Amino acid sequence: MGKIVSFSNQKGGVGKTTTCVNMAAYIAAEGKKVLLIDIDPQGNATTGMGFSKSSLKKSVYNVLIDDEPVSDNILKTEVDTLDLLPSNIDLAGAEVELVYKQRREKILKTALEEVKDRYDYIFIDCPPSLGLLTINSLAAADSVIIPIQSEYYALEGLSQLMNSITLVKQHLNSALEVDGVVLTMFDSRSLIAKQIADEIRKFFTKSVFEIVVPRNVRLVEASSYGKPIMLHDPKCAGARAYKALTQEYLDRNLKKSK
Repeated sequence: MGKIVSFSNQKGGVGKTTTCVNMAAYIAAEGKKVLLIDIDPQGNATTGMGFSKSSLKKSVYNVLIDDEPVSDNILKTEVDTLDLLPSNIDLAGAEVELVYKQRREKILKTALEEVKDRYDYIFIDCPPSLGLLTINSLAAADSVIIPIQSEYYALEGLSQLMNSITLVKQHLNSALEVDGVVLTMFDSRSLIAKQIADEIRKFFTKSVFEIVVPRNVRLVEASSYGKPIMLHDPKCAGARAYKALTQEYLDRNLKKSK
C-alpha cells in the first residue's frame, strides 16, 4: 500500500510545491512508483510538471466533485514511474461545491483507495490555506511534510498549522503524523535566517530534516520550464539539496519500518 504524504503550509511562497515536485521526481528516479496529486487551485505542481492547467479537461476536480475514478484522470509525466493527478481552473470553485457533499472531508481519502496499492508513494501538494481541500488532503494522508522558509513571517503561522493538524488527528485521521520539516530558500549569509532556523529546530526538535534547501535561481527556472530540477540542471545546488533531502527522507522511512 502506498504511503500518502501531504505537503502543507498555509503560508504561500515557502517552497511547498517546489519541494513536493522535486522530492516526487527524485523518489521516482530511485525506481519507486509515485503519484503526485495537485490539489491546489493555483495548479503550480501541474505546470511545474509541464502541463497547461487551462487546457486540461480532466483533473482532481472530477474526482472530488464528479466522483470519477482517480485512474481516469491520471497523466504520465516525463519522469518514468511518476504519474500526476493534475489541477485545472475548475478546482477554484471546489471549496464551495464540497460544502454540499456528504462526508466532504474524506472524499479524497475514499477516492484514493482505488489506486493506493499501485504506488509506493502518493504526494499531495496542498493549497496555501486550511480550507476543505487541505482538510481532504490531511484526512487522506499518513503523514505531513512541512516546508518552511527561514524568515520571521513563516514562524507566525506555525502554531495555527499545528493546531489544524491536531484537530484533524482528533476528528478525522488519528494516524496522521508529522514526517518532517524542510527548511527552504535558506540564505546562509543571513544572520536572521540562521536564527529563525534555530528557532524552528527548537520548535520541532528531531522532526527537522538535516538537509537544508538553499535559495537557488535554477529551481525557479526549472519550474518555469515545466520540469523538475533533476531534468533541468541536475548539478546545481538546488538539485543536489533535493536529491540529498530525498535520500534522507527515504532513510528515515526505512528506519521507521524496521
